[in-house]
Amino acid sequence: MMHIMGFDIGGTKCAVFLCRLEGETIIWNDRKEMQTTSDWRAVLDTLCVYGESMLETHGVSRSDCRIGISCGGPLSPDRMIICSPPNLPGWVSVPIVSYLSDKLRMPARMLNDADACALAEWKYGAGKGSLHMIFLTFGTGLGAGLILNGRLYTGACGMAGEVGHVRLEEDGPVGYGKAGSLEGFCSGGGIRQMAIDKAKQMEKEGKKASFQTGEKEEIKAKDVAEAAGAGHKDAAELLKESGTYFGKGLSMLIDILNPEVIVAGSIYARTHEFMEPSMWEEIRREALASSAAACRIVPAQLGERIGDYGAVMAAVYE
Repeated sequence: MMHIMGFDIGGTKCAVFLCRLEGETIIWNDRKEMQTTSDWRAVLDTLCVYGESMLETHGVSRSDCRIGISCGGPLSPDRMIICSPPNLPGWVSVPIVSYLSDKLRMPARMLNDADACALAEWKYGAGKGSLHMIFLTFGTGLGAGLILNGRLYTGACGMAGEVGHVRLEEDGPVGYGKAGSLEGFCSGGGIRQMAIDKAKQMEKEGKKASFQTGEKEEIKAKDVAEAAGAGHKDAAELLKESGTYFGKGLSMLIDILNPEVIVAGSIYARTHEFMEPSMWEEIRREALASSAAACRIVPAQLGERIGDYGAVMAAVYE
C-alpha cells in the first residue's frame, strides 16, 4: 500500500488531494482546490497547507507517501521545472518539484498534464487495453499525450505531443501564442475567442448571441456548450466550426501516428455530439481511409477527476 499526495496544476484551478493505492485500485481520501493565480508561490504554499492538514487528518506518515504533479507544459526536459506555459501566466521557471519536495519533505515527480492524463486514460479509462493511443486535453489549452507501442512517448526533449502549436490557418483565434493554431480553434480559450467574435458580429446585425449572458468579454466556452445543449443554433454552429478544425488536426495525427484510439477530454467530452458530424466529415476528406477506419475517437471516461488520476500516474510511472 502506498499513499500519494497529488497536485493538479491547471490554468483555471489547482488542486491537491490525498489517496492510497491498493494494488491497482485508487482509494480517494481527501481533496481541496483553489483558483489559479499568477503568484505561483502563494498558490503552492496554500496547497501545501491543505496537504499537511490531510496527512494529519488521515494519519498518513510522510515515509509512506510520495508526491505526484500534473501540470501543463512546456516543462524542462528533466520534468523538474515549469518553464512558461501559455495558460499559466506568471509561472516562469518554477522549480515546483524541489519546492514541493522541500516543503512537504517527501519525494516528488512531475509529468506534463497531457502525458499524465494519457497514462491515466490508458490505464483506467477509455484507452484501456490499447497499444497505440493519443490523448488530447481539450481544456483551457490543447495538448497531446502519446502512448505508442504500449509506452509513453515524450520525444527528444520532452516536447512530443504539443499539437496545439500547429498552425491551421494564417489568421484566427490565438492559442499557444500562435494565431490560427489548432489550440486556437479547439480549446476553451479558443472557443471563448470565437464566441466573443461571433457575439460582436451578431450585435452588428441587431441580434444577441444565446451564449452571451453578460458583457461579451465575460463569455466562456462553458456558456457556449450550455447554449448548444439548450438547442440554440448560434452556439451549435460555433461548436460545429470548432469540430471542423478539430477534424483537420486529428487527420494529421491519424496519418502520422496511425493510432487505434484517440481519447479527447474536458470540453470535447461535454460537447462531442455537436462537434462529431463536422469532425468526421473533415477526417473522411483528409485522412487516409485505412488509417481512419482503424481509429476510434472517443470522449475521455475519467471526467472532472482526470487531472487527479494524472497526478497519481506522475507519482508512480517509471
